[in-house]
Amino acid sequence: MFIFVFQTIWLFIDDFAGKGLDVVIIGKFFFYMIPSLTEKVLPLTVLLASILTFGTFAENYEFAAMKASGISLQRSMLPLIVFMVILGGVTFYFANNVIPASEQKIYNMRRNIAKVKPAAAIEKGVFSDFEGMSIKVEDKYGEQDRFLKDVIIHQKTAANVNSTVIKSKTGELISSEASDVIQLVLRDGHYYRDIATNKAADKKKHPFAKANFNIYRMNIEIPEMDMDLEEENVSNREKMKNVSRLLKDMDSLEQDNRRIVEAFSKNIVYRMGAFAPIVQRDTSLTHKIQQRKKDSLALIATSLDSTNVSQTNGNTAAVVPSDIPAPNLEKETSKAQKNIVDLFQDWQKLQLMNTAKNSVTNLLTSITGKKMELDKRYEIHRRHIFSLHDKYALAFSCIILFFVGAPLGAIIRKGGIGLPMVIAVLLFLAYYFLGVFSENYSYKGNINPILGAWLPSMIMLPLGVYLTKRATADKGMMTFGNGLDRLKRLFTKKDKNATA
Repeated sequence: MFIFVFQTIWLFIDDFAGKGLDVVIIGKFFFYMIPSLTEKVLPLTVLLASILTFGTFAENYEFAAMKASGISLQRSMLPLIVFMVILGGVTFYFANNVIPASEQKIYNMRRNIAKVKPAAAIEKGVFSDFEGMSIKVEDKYGEQDRFLKDVIIHQKTAANVNSTVIKSKTGELISSEASDVIQLVLRDGHYYRDIATNKAADKKKHPFAKANFNIYRMNIEIPEMDMDLEEENVSNREKMKNVSRLLKDMDSLEQDNRRIVEAFSKNIVYRMGAFAPIVQRDTSLTHKIQQRKKDSLALIATSLDSTNVSQTNGNTAAVVPSDIPAPNLEKETSKAQKNIVDLFQDWQKLQLMNTAKNSVTNLLTSITGKKMELDKRYEIHRRHIFSLHDKYALAFSCIILFFVGAPLGAIIRKGGIGLPMVIAVLLFLAYYFLGVFSENYSYKGNINPILGAWLPSMIMLPLGVYLTKRATADKGMMTFGNGLDRLKRLFTKKDKNATA
């Protein structure tokens, strides 16, 4: 526990040091961090305690005495198995109720620090980044460091470009616990801003606005104490929820994601103009149109025949070449309809292609932006699934690691802080790093979140079964010396066979 506590102090000391916070507040923060560290410490404690206990029993020949009395290893482990089952239930209760409450306390405490002591978010002599601006002060003084000296503010555009510079000799931070906004009052300073313009000729003039002020007021949203800490709190909010809340939020997130995907897909299809519904053609109407065409053609043929007959009776020579085929209007129409672009002129074709290109580019931009948004939403959903199953996996991990440590201690037959400690630390590091990698892969969607939560326990379970069987059968582990002896015997047999 002390190792993880000191690790936490090492990680967060830069965010608390030099910001005017009381020792009591810092102590409360680390006190609230202890329950979240318990889920890391408890599996190591179970593993180490089981190895030390059963290793001491085996070293002092307690198991030999038990077996001589007719007590098997499983029977000697039975009371501890019952205790570990109870401990697993207590661990689940702890993970379901105590850890979410501690995470909530930490988050609210950080928000209250930012409200009551807004100057804690601003460091002296360096630029402190906020959303859309950077603030630098030379000194802080007064009650709760609310008064500032030599304030410089850089406001940024949406493209993260510094467009506005504000300088003042003094400043004051005004905040309230009932509001999420800090009011920054600047006095005796000047204001400079670059004016953006769309015309190229105006850009060459570099237009700007400049003004001096006696009092200038700004409203700033309350930041976290550090941007990395703010990101961590946002990502860890699923750890503030118990099982019932996680199940409810998982359903809501899944329904919202499905609704957003369906609405966006319909919007994209509408913008593309693709997959238009096919209108059912009326076959009776089609037959009527074809019949009318046939009647019209027959009428035209009859009129042509009568004209030819009249011209022949009038001694007029009507020569109709028989080798010239009649034009096929249907084929010409089908050829013309194969490429609709050919119906337009050249300058219209260029406009059409540019419009199509811009439409495709806009669609791809919309899809890329929506994909990033959906990736974040799906990651939140995966975090909830992982957090739900991690509560159950933590309880079962205590039982599984007991079945790894107890037979291992009986096999190595060593007690005390020596070899058992080394073996316990190595096994725990393997278990811990498996949990870290599976958690990160689960958040990114590389593996299923359920599999990621149970993966370390699933890997340790076969090891526990194997060690329990070896310890029950009084078989030791295959050591390095035994392996060398087997290799020597193998090569000795080969040499004898070659000599014979």
